[in-house]
Amino acid sequence: QVPLVESGGGSVQAGDSLRLSCVDSGRTFSSLAMGWFRQAPGKEREFVSAISPSGGNTAYADSVKGRFTISRDNAKKTVYLQMHSLKSEDTGDYYCAMHIGMGSYFDLGQYALWGQGTQVTVSS
Repeated sequence: QVPLVESGGGSVQAGDSLRLSCVDSGRTFSSLAMGWFRQAPGKEREFVSAISPSGGNTAYADSVKGRFTISRDNAKKTVYLQMHSLKSEDTGDYYCAMHIGMGSYFDLGQYALWGQGTQVTVSS
């Protein structure tokens, strides 16, 4: 069983919005920070956003600040990524993961239990 399952991706036009969801089937969701990452074709996976276990602290890549909002519902064991004003450079596969390390939210190496990803394609 895959612990994290992403959904909500799709093909949209520049300027449109999408909301991604990531559902956890495990038992540790509420105690761990969660992150969203993305990987464009031919590029490395990069940090997008993260949220603390309680949801009180968030972090964003500079490229998405002001356009994306991360949130979570611990009762539903779900983390969301609301994306507005999408640009062609936002195109890629989006993954959620659990922050299991003690290091920075921005560090990909601090995450595990990656989902299988959901594809976002933004046409200009």
